[in-house]
Amino acid sequence: METRTLKCDALLLLTATIWGFAFVAQRIGMDYVGPFTFNGIRFALGGLSLLPLIRFMDKSAAKRGVERPKPTRKMFLLGGILAGTAIFAGASLQQVGLVYTTAGKAGFITGLYVVIVPLMGLFWRQRPGAGTWVGAILAASGLYLLSVTESFTIAKGDFLELIGAFFWAGHVLIIGWLSPKIDSLKLSSLQFLVCSLLSLIVALIFEEITLIGIYQALIPILYGGLLSVGIAYTLQVVAQKNAPPSHAAIILSLESAFAALGGWIVLDEVLSNRGLLGCALMLSGMILSQMQSLFFRPKPKPGALSEQPG
Repeated sequence: METRTLKCDALLLLTATIWGFAFVAQRIGMDYVGPFTFNGIRFALGGLSLLPLIRFMDKSAAKRGVERPKPTRKMFLLGGILAGTAIFAGASLQQVGLVYTTAGKAGFITGLYVVIVPLMGLFWRQRPGAGTWVGAILAASGLYLLSVTESFTIAKGDFLELIGAFFWAGHVLIIGWLSPKIDSLKLSSLQFLVCSLLSLIVALIFEEITLIGIYQALIPILYGGLLSVGIAYTLQVVAQKNAPPSHAAIILSLESAFAALGGWIVLDEVLSNRGLLGCALMLSGMILSQMQSLFFRPKPKPGALSEQPG
């Protein structure tokens, strides 16, 4: 059992690494195409790349006699549109923000959604525990050190990433509401395709789309669409069949650390000592917030998917 757990943890660590370095790919892609063009193609590839996995899971469930959720067509379409619109808002703000900030900072600020989710539960009269509040304070302190200047201003890119984190948190809540009713993989594929359609519509209106630009950004687009969504999502599904939920949540939160590492290795991004301390506080707050939800709330079933915005 320990060997199996270690293998699953290794797969989750690889998933977090892929998602973290996706911020680097997204940042590089902005040198050649507009943010909405990048997202439009990336999420189209991501949504289509999940189709083989969906087919495999359907066949596997049929062989084992396991019934998968079968929503009405109306619920499936409305759920996909709702979730796709939320991911479009979060991904658009994230991608535009990357034009003005570093991959490392974007990764850490986006990761704040794990702290925001339980706090947003206040609107549904859910009381976050002490760990969540402490995690939120640590994360907020880290954000201040990372992004707020001595004149109490925040950079444009960092602000867009922060607003985007609230949309990612809203997306997680939407998925949590829909997942018992709709097959999670099919919902994910549909929401990615909806996000792609919305992104391409905006790109056609506001951006200049050229074949040469797409060709030059091809590697970052393929990384973001196929590797970050298709392969990493598959690894997550496989790993979370046997990995303890506590391991999965904490390991996947390392995505932000890998974003900073990737920015340093590939893009020569360097954080000041103040920024590094801010990142450490933010990561501590994220992990503490997730540990609170894991130990004081009902644990998800093995194999449950946790949405990640990489």
